[in-house]
Amino acid sequence: MALKLRRPLAFSKRFPIWVASTAYLSSISCAKTIELHPENHPDPPSLSEYELNIQSLKTKLVPDNLARVLDNTDDLSSAVKLFKWASLQKRFTHTAETYFKIVLKLGLAGNVKEMEGFCHHMVKDRCPGVGEALLELIDVFVRHGRVSEAVRVLVNMTAGGYRVSVETFNVLLGALVKEKRDFRDMVLVYKEMVKAGVLPTVETLNYLIEGLLESDRFESALDQYRRMRKKGCSPNSRTFEIIIQALFAKDRMDEAVVVLSEMFELDCQLDLSFYTCIIPLLCRENKPAEGIRLFKMMRASDVMPDSRICGVLLQCLCKNLYLVDLIKVLEDMIETGLTPPSHVFVDVMNVFCTLGKIDDALKFLEDKHIRETSAYNVLLEGCCNTGTITIAKDLLVEMSERNLADCNSWNILIRWLCENARIREVFELLGRMVVSFSIPDCATYSALVVGNCRISNHRKALDIFQHVRAKYWLLDPTSYSEFVNGLCLEKMAREAADVFYYMSSNGCSLQSSSFNMLIKGICETGKVIEAIRLLKLAYYSGTFYTSSTYSTILIGLSRLDKTKEHMIILSKMLVEGCNFDLDAYCILIQSMSEQNRVKECVLLFSMMVSKGLEPDSERLVSLLSCIDKHSQLHRILGSIHNLIRNSEVLNSTAYNILIHGLWKEGYKHDASRFLDMILEKGWVPDAKTHALLIGSAVSDEVDRKSLDYDTISGQDTVSNILAEGLDAT
Repeated sequence: MALKLRRPLAFSKRFPIWVASTAYLSSISCAKTIELHPENHPDPPSLSEYELNIQSLKTKLVPDNLARVLDNTDDLSSAVKLFKWASLQKRFTHTAETYFKIVLKLGLAGNVKEMEGFCHHMVKDRCPGVGEALLELIDVFVRHGRVSEAVRVLVNMTAGGYRVSVETFNVLLGALVKEKRDFRDMVLVYKEMVKAGVLPTVETLNYLIEGLLESDRFESALDQYRRMRKKGCSPNSRTFEIIIQALFAKDRMDEAVVVLSEMFELDCQLDLSFYTCIIPLLCRENKPAEGIRLFKMMRASDVMPDSRICGVLLQCLCKNLYLVDLIKVLEDMIETGLTPPSHVFVDVMNVFCTLGKIDDALKFLEDKHIRETSAYNVLLEGCCNTGTITIAKDLLVEMSERNLADCNSWNILIRWLCENARIREVFELLGRMVVSFSIPDCATYSALVVGNCRISNHRKALDIFQHVRAKYWLLDPTSYSEFVNGLCLEKMAREAADVFYYMSSNGCSLQSSSFNMLIKGICETGKVIEAIRLLKLAYYSGTFYTSSTYSTILIGLSRLDKTKEHMIILSKMLVEGCNFDLDAYCILIQSMSEQNRVKECVLLFSMMVSKGLEPDSERLVSLLSCIDKHSQLHRILGSIHNLIRNSEVLNSTAYNILIHGLWKEGYKHDASRFLDMILEKGWVPDAKTHALLIGSAVSDEVDRKSLDYDTISGQDTVSNILAEGLDAT
């Protein structure tokens, strides 16, 4: 803010900005006894000009002439030397204007030390008009970005006892905030203000709060805000803008809302800057109620919103389905001459449709004379989603007659009819589409693929797909997935694989569930190796597959008696960090058993139980039989006890396998414990177990080494599995 002087001064005129000299200029006294130090002020580049100035001033040395010459002297060293020369002349006294000229030159050149020396003597000499000259210097320095120089002038001014207004202090504080200066500079100015007995205004405190926030003194800034009233100030629009913005920046949303409530209670007059800053922040944090309240206050105070405020508020209101407020903001926007972007009408239609207000949406489009095809298309989709197909058809006819329908408009209705297996109506609509000069595109054919799948006409769907392929088009992800599912369900896995090859080679991913179905279909045809090749293609096309995908392949390999290939699949699963499902564990345990890989067999069983996966009774019997075949039941006792504690999955057959196997392995005490369990349940041991126990004292202690049931070096075993599997590839 520019300072206003009490009366015009001779030096208050346009002046050039001088370039700083590199010469060193020491502080000097401007009294008559001043001494020149040539070594500190080397001769100026244009000595003849300097001498010419001296000669012209010798006969006409008056302050006005000196001020004019100083003003026209570009060389800083020459100007200082000329000023000192004048100080030594008899019957010459410097005025506020001559001081102003030299202080200004030095300050704009960045020579703060020399400038402050002259400023000190300027204050000390107390020439008439010095106060106004000092204020003018502060103003000029601030306007030219010389804030440090302005602060030094202020310090000398207050030290000399000159009165400084609060407006001057505020100008300096504002400049320091704008240039993001060190907070200590602000403290210096504020101290000078306190020493001068000048009371702060709300503007002063706003600058202090900004300075505190900029220097990361957040709590101190909040404290200053809370103490404003004690200092006789009431927060204004700028105060609330600063505080609320800072709270949002610190993710302290609840506190920001509290401050906003305080502002509402205070009923202060808000300006455009506040609205422009705070409304977008509220919308960004999804606070539509507060945002629309501010907007209403803005309109009530005749503050005109800009397109940015309206845009962000409309988005927030759409997101939260504030339909009434949404329409009001749109109407205000149009009333003030702002043109809403086309996407706004699309968003508004989405809100209407989400709320099921189809009739209101139609009326809105008509009343507002909207001709945006995209908005009508959203309404078409809304009609389809709510099942109001008759309205959708009528709307599409009207759009076509008004030249508002595009290819997407037709596709929306065609897609819905296809998904609902109303193929006869689809072909009627296709005919009208062609007549209206809309050419069917990829989306049209994708819909037709889905429609034929829905009526189980997969051969026709394949024919349509071949047309898509011939055009080098691609099915949309939903159609692609449904097409593959349908082909697999119809035992057309080979055809589904062809579709997958084409789409994947063009970078299209397939849904995991559909891919699993494809792998299962391929494996059921005995083409397990091809299924493994599909895995590689899926990886490169971004198709995600799960442990069930691997389980399907493992099952396929088992059916082909290719158990050795299980190690390759197991290695891949470990490399990819794939979580095994129950099927995978069961297949791998049986496979490891058949390959006499006893350690891996035991490890996998323990891992399965530790992951909380529980096979059914029939599967558990099969797994226990695999481990019993290698006399390793004692190594899974811990896992067995976990199963017993957490479920009732063990049946009498499983208990008999454990009793017989542990007895055979020499763990008679553990076998006895399982026998007690089976008897407690009222089950009778089978003949094999009964025969084993005849003649033996079941309660005898078994002398054996202490074993930790599940002390298997899992990490090493997994590493060995991985290494062997990778070798196999």
